[in-house]
Amino acid sequence: MLPEQERKRIIDLIHREVVPAIGCTEPIAVALCTARAAETLGAEPERITVRLSANILKNAMGVGIPGTGMIGLPIAVALGATIGRSEYQLEVLRDVTPEAVEHGRQMIDRKCIAISLKEGITEKLYIEVEVEASGHKATAVIAGGHTTFVYVERDGEVLLDKRSASSEDEEEGEVPLTLRRVWEFAMTTPLDELRFILETRRLNKAAAEASLSAEYGHCVGRTLRCDRERRVMGDSIFTRILSYTSAACDARMAGAMIPVMSNSGSGNQGIAATLPVVVYAEETGATEEQTIRALALSHLTVVYIKQSLGRLSALCGCVVAATGSSCGITYLMGGGYDEVAAAVKNMIANLTGMICDGAKPSCAMKLTSGVSTAVLSAMMAMDGRCVSSVEGIIEEDVDRCIRNLTKIGRDGMNETDRLVLDIMTHKCC
Repeated sequence: MLPEQERKRIIDLIHREVVPAIGCTEPIAVALCTARAAETLGAEPERITVRLSANILKNAMGVGIPGTGMIGLPIAVALGATIGRSEYQLEVLRDVTPEAVEHGRQMIDRKCIAISLKEGITEKLYIEVEVEASGHKATAVIAGGHTTFVYVERDGEVLLDKRSASSEDEEEGEVPLTLRRVWEFAMTTPLDELRFILETRRLNKAAAEASLSAEYGHCVGRTLRCDRERRVMGDSIFTRILSYTSAACDARMAGAMIPVMSNSGSGNQGIAATLPVVVYAEETGATEEQTIRALALSHLTVVYIKQSLGRLSALCGCVVAATGSSCGITYLMGGGYDEVAAAVKNMIANLTGMICDGAKPSCAMKLTSGVSTAVLSAMMAMDGRCVSSVEGIIEEDVDRCIRNLTKIGRDGMNETDRLVLDIMTHKCC
């Protein structure tokens, strides 16, 4: 068992990274930043200027904004400025009403909102909002994390400035992990210290079930439950894993006013790290302890991989999240650390290179691809099948495999990221 202090640091890390969110986290983070700027201004803004990194812009263009029936950033910005409360964090728009939406439409029609690409920055997660009213001006900046404010100013008075934080400050709270350490934490930590992770099951399962009884997005989850599809794919644990996972994503990407438990700033990552494990556990009669430990293993694996990948990249987050759920499923199948490591290698050998072309309803299809590979990778691992170190980017050391994956996603796919954004912003719709 890890020492108590180390366990506490990891638990604190999970609490920071696994949090409730309503709506896609990129436009919601923009709404959050706008809310903080408006609160600092102390009045409803007459003009709002938003400057974003390319990755934020890419992930905010095609998703529904909760409670609005609308897509994209302008309404998220308008609502952040009027009814958003920064204390709600990634649930900043939970007080939205039809009247607020109508007021937001009027703000958009007045063309008082300007949104553009922030030039000359290297940070992939960057949001800058400047608001003005009655001769006063306020600015708020989020960078590095979806809720991480690094700068706040009003009328030239700097109220917060963490933009030039030292490396020690930036790394404060960072917990060094390896897959072995993740495994040991999940398997040996006293159960009462981990029980909070069951909230991920409650929220994300509720989102899936709400989606399955309605029409959201491309209805990937519902499609998998239709008679025609069941004749092709059957009615099994596997298809129920796919259905539940994609259904929750259907609702989230369509802008349903339904909270989900996110992981590392992404609701889809939280869904994919949770629901495959939950469905497999329920269908196989796993004990509560096994479910808790499997969920802890899945979520902490995702956090670990994201530490070196970064919040946003050209690599689809379903690759990372499904890798976590593959670990959890492997454990539920009776696997030990060696089988879990094998599952991770199988995942990396299969899904590395899946691009992120922005958050959108079809993300539900990508989650389905990711979690289907998660189940396959777990089954292969349990049968003693593992991609070998002579194949591709796989190495004997599983942590080096993870570094290879994240290096490709973080560094090697930068040009891909630029090309994807160029295509998205210049296509004819």
